[in-house]
Amino acid sequence: MPLIFTMERHLQITADGSHTIAIPDLQVVYHSKHGAIGESNHVFINAGLKHCIMLQPNQPIQIFEMGFGTGLNCLLTAIYAREHQISIQYNTIEAFPLLSDEVAALNHGDVLGSVSLFQKIHQSDWNKATMLHPFFQLHKHQSTLQQFSTDLLFDCIFYDAFAPSAQPELWTKETFLHLFYMLKPGGFLVTYCSKTVVRRAMEAAGFRVSKIQGPFGKREMVRAFKDA
Repeated sequence: MPLIFTMERHLQITADGSHTIAIPDLQVVYHSKHGAIGESNHVFINAGLKHCIMLQPNQPIQIFEMGFGTGLNCLLTAIYAREHQISIQYNTIEAFPLLSDEVAALNHGDVLGSVSLFQKIHQSDWNKATMLHPFFQLHKHQSTLQQFSTDLLFDCIFYDAFAPSAQPELWTKETFLHLFYMLKPGGFLVTYCSKTVVRRAMEAAGFRVSKIQGPFGKREMVRAFKDA
């Protein structure tokens, strides 16, 4: 993982007009070339947040995100919380945050009509809880997943690590066992990756794994439950 910090990152436009960032040396991108906003909405809002609300309507929600990255998943969640007046506490980790000029170049706030909120997300202090609006508390942790520990239990985990080909250590049984114990009973994890080896690692850690419809350009994704 330390390699990512030293490698060049390049801004790219995706099919829906929103930006992603590529790391050519690792052959990875932060979001899908088929549409950054479209992918994040499908994987983390529709399959994650909305499913969580369906399971526990009218309840505050605790979300943990692995891979803050561009802040897009966080922005979409904060927008949803504001529009639907749902109380969300959002914890997210990132070992190597984007530089200020990289953040300034991103168009997510412009495309979503939420420039001020996007700026607040990136300008909020690291390692400190911040209320971004009455329904959304953000706590960004500058940490690797291996170093991260918390006493909180989460309703939903947004798992947005780089692909197994780039960071295989983040897709192992041991990693998913760590995440399993971070969830409340009945909680679940969502991720774009549905590789067989990943699903088997999740199952070995105790998850009940379901394959569901993937975002455009990807046939399947995963929702994995910690049964009560």
